[in-house]
Amino acid sequence: MRVLRVATVVTRFEAGAGVVALRGARSLDPDRYQVSIIAGSGDRLLEEAADAGLDVIVEPSLRAPISPRDDLRALGRLTEVIGREGYDLVHTHSAKAGAIGRLAAHRAGVPRIVHTFHGFPFHEFQSAARRSAYVHIERRLGRFTDVALCVGTNVAVEAIRRRLVAPERIRTIGVTVDVTAPVRTPASTARARAALGLPVGVPVVGAVGRLAYQKAPEDFVAAMVALNRPGVRGVWIGGGELAEKVRRLAEKATAGVTFVGERANVPELLPAFDVFALPSRYEGLPVAIVEAMVCGIPVVATAVNAVSDVVVPGETGLLVRPEDPRQLAAALAYLLDNPAAAARMAGAAKARLGERHTGHSLADVLVEAYAAGRSRVHSIKEPTCA
Repeated sequence: MRVLRVATVVTRFEAGAGVVALRGARSLDPDRYQVSIIAGSGDRLLEEAADAGLDVIVEPSLRAPISPRDDLRALGRLTEVIGREGYDLVHTHSAKAGAIGRLAAHRAGVPRIVHTFHGFPFHEFQSAARRSAYVHIERRLGRFTDVALCVGTNVAVEAIRRRLVAPERIRTIGVTVDVTAPVRTPASTARARAALGLPVGVPVVGAVGRLAYQKAPEDFVAAMVALNRPGVRGVWIGGGELAEKVRRLAEKATAGVTFVGERANVPELLPAFDVFALPSRYEGLPVAIVEAMVCGIPVVATAVNAVSDVVVPGETGLLVRPEDPRQLAAALAYLLDNPAAAARMAGAAKARLGERHTGHSLADVLVEAYAAGRSRVHSIKEPTCA
């Protein structure tokens, strides 16, 4: 049987997109697929990929911020590398790598191109002109995208509604998590809190994610202030460009929030939380929220994109409006004050996850996406406005 050579291209090989990309690559049969990771930057995941026997190529010009000079350099470098290596398939992840990687693969004549939408670069918190430009770019890229894997139902719905890719080439997937990770028990809670330097008997509201505009960490701080409970601690796991700014904000507001930075063992630390909070402005379907549900932690999240795939209001958690810290605080207070309701929702959330978020499930989708015949459609008519 011929081995299929696959290039997985991702801008930052870290956080949610990096985890999904790595778990997808590792889920494939190495006797059938030879996977290379091409990333602009990364953290421990680069080492994990190399340890797993995957080829790792770092191209520093592939950066998240828009930079015409770096972007053109990245396009040239990726086109050269992809063409030289002769990949059978290129699989891109997220916005920047998705744009440059797909265009490079197209120019290099790669037989098959797959893209994963973890979310979108366009959202309601940007100008109409910018949003329209992003939609137009995605539509153009969609013309030579053989399969689009959308993380979450609402991401798939938005891709169809915006005419980003032909409907028959869109597939919906879940994020892959370790279903054998520790669940929340008194013993696991004690271990996790000791690792984070937290007392056992104090109520803890936790969040996980990059300290970036998308994740709205300042709203988490504001919600903890609005909660107005000196005995409740807030904890944020993750780093990012807003780290210092948000730390200063929390200190000034005396919000009782601790920022512990990047941690390699997030699933082992989740049992420290009594309630998990997701204050994001926009999302696909975050890995962290599914990991929290596997752990058995009740969840409050903003009602954005595909989060409602797993958070069914009042059944598996609570949803609030984005950019509304007071509503977030009220929902957190409800779960803290009603432990029976919180436990019921946490139990229902874990039961609802089923097998959708396992490595086997993702592998099945990838095998089908990688193996199917070419089905590109080049005649999609683009409307004049987004």
